[in-house]
Amino acid sequence: MDQLTFDIVVIGSGPGGEGAAMQAVKLGKNIAAIERFPKIGGGCTHWATIPSKALRHAIFQMTNLVNNKLFRDAGISVSLSFPELRRTAASVIEKQVEMRLGFYERNSVPIFHGQARFRDAHTVEVCDQYGGKRELSAAAFVIATGSRPYRPPDIDFGHPRVFDSDTILGLGYTPRSITIYGAGIVGCEYASMFRNLGVKVNLVNTRDKLLEFLDDEIIDALSYHLRDRGVIIRHGEAYTQVELLDDGAVLHLKSGKQLKTDILFWAAGRTGNSEEMGLEAIGIQPNHRGQLEVNEHFQTSQPHIYAVGDVIGPPALASAAYTQGRYAAQHLINGHCDRALIKDIPTGIYTSPEISSLGKTERDLTAAGVPYEVGQAMFKSLARAQITGQTVGMLKLLFHRETLQILGIHCFGANASEIIHIGQAIMSQPGEQNSLNYFLNSTFNYPTMAEAYRVAALNGYNRLF
Repeated sequence: MDQLTFDIVVIGSGPGGEGAAMQAVKLGKNIAAIERFPKIGGGCTHWATIPSKALRHAIFQMTNLVNNKLFRDAGISVSLSFPELRRTAASVIEKQVEMRLGFYERNSVPIFHGQARFRDAHTVEVCDQYGGKRELSAAAFVIATGSRPYRPPDIDFGHPRVFDSDTILGLGYTPRSITIYGAGIVGCEYASMFRNLGVKVNLVNTRDKLLEFLDDEIIDALSYHLRDRGVIIRHGEAYTQVELLDDGAVLHLKSGKQLKTDILFWAAGRTGNSEEMGLEAIGIQPNHRGQLEVNEHFQTSQPHIYAVGDVIGPPALASAAYTQGRYAAQHLINGHCDRALIKDIPTGIYTSPEISSLGKTERDLTAAGVPYEVGQAMFKSLARAQITGQTVGMLKLLFHRETLQILGIHCFGANASEIIHIGQAIMSQPGEQNSLNYFLNSTFNYPTMAEAYRVAALNGYNRLF
């Protein structure tokens, strides 16, 4: 078997793998990429982030049309099924794959398709779907194989009434009702989407609050608006069994409740894609969820083998994976990397409305004894929100009472994942340049959603006196 030699081999072509490969090749290294699926882009492009957000946008457009008085008065109405709405993602996926393939081609990075398996600490074997094998050797590796939904062994995921985030986009009809087990980011996002389609939704949360890592006020706002839309949220529950029927699924809970709906969507946990890679043989032991342990520089127990993205666990965001990949490549090649690259990564949650946050929560600051103040801008008071009709939401700034340093930014409402980046730019500035004064003294276009920063800054500053 011929053996090809490279400086670095990147395993996985999702955001983490792409970030590592492109950064390494720009630093002059000879790179190869391995992807086990026929097309590059990983789960992010093909069955997770991109298709789900395209679906969300299609649902948003349809519901806006349905609820718009201007179109109702004109007799214009539309009602599309789940698979019809889902098809809008196909063209987006195709464009993403073509664009990302271009990155590899322009930078002369060969892509080997097949399952990667380590033969030793510096050699990986690639087995393609036809039984062909290639050996690649390298001085270093970056593992960016992603993750998949966790599937309890007692649940039949082959049953036509059971879905997870990898299979839900293949749903061929609009169900009348759905039970979503797991109220993490994926569960909350799909609860919003299905409810906006008019589907009856049970959202079963194994914890006491939704998305406990968020600021409490944002958690309360999300809970209120989901319930206001008609989502039934059940906190502190755990399942005992899933009963599968021809016409639906019954989720049995330890509390004695039985929830029967047309379909069950399992959204509780994820498993790292680390199996069948021969990692144990080279001294890398995945944990019980298939995730790889890494140090602060994303090195595994083998210092020349790095791991990034969902395969190492939280935050399990495409944006974080890409940044981690870039960091790993720079550290691998240069022996060091600026920690600022992976500091303060914003969270973007595509519920309806959106949520995005960065930095500390009020809970964090209170526990740490930091003297902080709060500045708020309610979207309903902004001219731009009134014009667009998207008045639900708020921007919340947390800042130090004495230095005026921005400590946290929390946004709930339309375009929150875009709005957050204005504050991020200021939070990332050194020393006194990270200050509430920027928002107090800057002129924002009017009417815009960005104006919320000025309103929130004035609101908070006035609380100091």
